[in-house]
Amino acid sequence: MDISDRVLEILRKNRLDVSGEVIAAELGISRSGVWKAVRKLREDGYHVEAVTNRGYRLVSESGVFAPTNIRRLIGPDIGSIEIDIREEVSSTNTVLKELAEQGRPEGLVLIAKRQSRGKGRLGRSFYSPEGLGLYMSILLRPELPAEDSLSITTAAAVAVAEAVSSITGRQAMIKWVNDVYLEGRKICGILTEAAIDFENNGLNYAVLGIGVNILEPPGGFPPEIAEVAGALYREEAPVDARTRLAAEILSRFFAFYRALPKRSYMEEYKKLSLLTGLEITFQQGRESWEGTVLGIDDDARLIVRLPSGEEKSFAAGEVSIVKKGLLENIQK
Repeated sequence: MDISDRVLEILRKNRLDVSGEVIAAELGISRSGVWKAVRKLREDGYHVEAVTNRGYRLVSESGVFAPTNIRRLIGPDIGSIEIDIREEVSSTNTVLKELAEQGRPEGLVLIAKRQSRGKGRLGRSFYSPEGLGLYMSILLRPELPAEDSLSITTAAAVAVAEAVSSITGRQAMIKWVNDVYLEGRKICGILTEAAIDFENNGLNYAVLGIGVNILEPPGGFPPEIAEVAGALYREEAPVDARTRLAAEILSRFFAFYRALPKRSYMEEYKKLSLLTGLEITFQQGRESWEGTVLGIDDDARLIVRLPSGEEKSFAAGEVSIVKKGLLENIQK
């Protein structure tokens, strides 16, 4: 916790003015150090008043997107996490993988206000403009066989869907395997990247990337994603939406993660399946199939009934919905 965070704690505990001298004595710093900390808090969006001969007072922190505000909403139950918010990165996944290789511990959460090269699945880019979304990656070091790494993604999908539903009051759904939809539009993509220890077939680490569109761009989404992309809000979002969403996702995900072998989230994952009952085209490498989705099994595989009547399970691949217009009707 840096000096500005410690000053913020003192201001939160005191409704009346607190003198710079008192704050300096409590923290063992100079009054100039207190002033610099207050200036940083103001730059971060905190409304701190200063009255000559009386001291400082925290008037408002509404809408401030800061690690302390996210952590305060999460509570202590999820264990030790560190939240790092940066103005811009190439990709939160890319930067966090570099930090993982340097030995940073599990629980590091990297959030960027914008990404210059946001990453999606299969080498695609993820649209990441400033102020319109939550772009977050989580460093994990699970004791997990490599073949079970999909459980991280599925747990994250449930956490995001539940968080979105909680905040918006509208039901979010999961499009297998890792996209979250709201009212027929994709509002979230999830990308898990891992380093495998080939000696024990386990994971050295996993980096879980989550990108959520909170507000639609003023001029609309870029043409290449305009037909599918959506956001939690169209014209105006609550000032604390990003803070609350980050806290809700982290709270839910880490609750699932701490008990990952139990897969307590799988029943909800099945219930939230957007594809169940729909006709799809499934692509896996150069092969493709058409069929009707029957549901999701306990291993998060997609169960599809082919025209021949055969039932086939898929663990990975690309899904296209035959009648795309159905999506808009499913959640309305």
